[in-house]
Amino acid sequence: MKNRWNDQEAARFTDALGLRVYTSRLLGQDEELVLHGGGNTSVKITQTNLLGEEEALLYVKGSGWDLASIDRAGFAPVRLDHLIKLSRLEVLPDPQMVNELKTHVTVASAPTPSVETILHALLPYKYVDHTHADAVVTVTNTPHGEDYIREIYGDTVVIVPYVMPGFDLARLCAQRFEAQHHDGTQGMVLMNHGIFSFADSARESYDRMIELVSRAEEFLQARRAWDLGTPRAAAPDASQRLPLARLRRDLSRTAGAPMILRNRCDPFVMDFVRREDIETVSQQGPATPDHVIRTKRLPLLGRDVEAYARAYRDYFEAHAPRAKEPKTMLDPAPRVVLDAELGLCTAGRSAREALVVQELYEHTMRIIARAQRLEAYRALPAKDIFDVEYWDLEQAKLRRGGRPP
Repeated sequence: MKNRWNDQEAARFTDALGLRVYTSRLLGQDEELVLHGGGNTSVKITQTNLLGEEEALLYVKGSGWDLASIDRAGFAPVRLDHLIKLSRLEVLPDPQMVNELKTHVTVASAPTPSVETILHALLPYKYVDHTHADAVVTVTNTPHGEDYIREIYGDTVVIVPYVMPGFDLARLCAQRFEAQHHDGTQGMVLMNHGIFSFADSARESYDRMIELVSRAEEFLQARRAWDLGTPRAAAPDASQRLPLARLRRDLSRTAGAPMILRNRCDPFVMDFVRREDIETVSQQGPATPDHVIRTKRLPLLGRDVEAYARAYRDYFEAHAPRAKEPKTMLDPAPRVVLDAELGLCTAGRSAREALVVQELYEHTMRIIARAQRLEAYRALPAKDIFDVEYWDLEQAKLRRGGRPP
């Protein structure tokens, strides 16, 4: 993994928040680390308020902001003391948590703080970085993922089993960190989710992220599970315009709105969609739960959109009764279509949505292919993916995600 730190560029940022912006952008520029609003970063700063009092603040990435282009305005300053007090509660429902975060931001125009704000507050380091690195997620999304993580990192990382993001995850991470950390701790791996690095300087935290992810890449290389080789499949010979038009029509009818369709049929894509095990590996679930709000849990194999919609309704009816509050089903149209002739098709209500889905699933295909070479690709159970897909805090990213200036 390439370390993008540049002393001359870094010298342009002279304060702690400026360096937080700089290294956040470095993380965001690498698609092997984060994509389209994924990941989050923070810095702890003591500032003097209007009354002349010193106040400890956590500047944390605003929900939905893209790390690649984030600026100072993309970070929400939250009172750190209040976050620590919140972490000591036994229970904190999501709506209350969001209210507490928003009402303890010191700048009225700041974005909504990340749902992982309390987790950032609890880690006793000035800088905290969190990504969904492809290499790490590849390793954790296998049947023996935790064993592999221990083999790669030994005791230099804290390992946390999967828990849905939010207050419960923050509490579990705090417990695991307290039990496992020592002077040599460099990061924290969240199974089926991602990786954290932390330090008291922006450069060291960033360097640690690059070094930790590089170790996962090197592990996969040693197991011959990183280099996927040269694709062999050829692109379709005949024009696919009419089949694509029909597919777009069917997707639009099922979604209840006009959909934009993107199509990729390069050799890598065609190799993947024609895998002998495609019916198994593609129907496991997303590489990280965060993707489900863009891609839905599963792609459609072939072009039977009606059958996919029936299966999606069954999925909703199977899991909605477990929810704490009533859920309204989202449209049942697939966002990803894998077809042996058409290749990869992705759908969205705008050209940008369709592009985001395409880029997320292209990374997912590589993660699946590498996990299969390592052992086997295993995503989280459907119930865990449903909880994130229908989690109001995740849906909020789509409704009011931050935009760079």
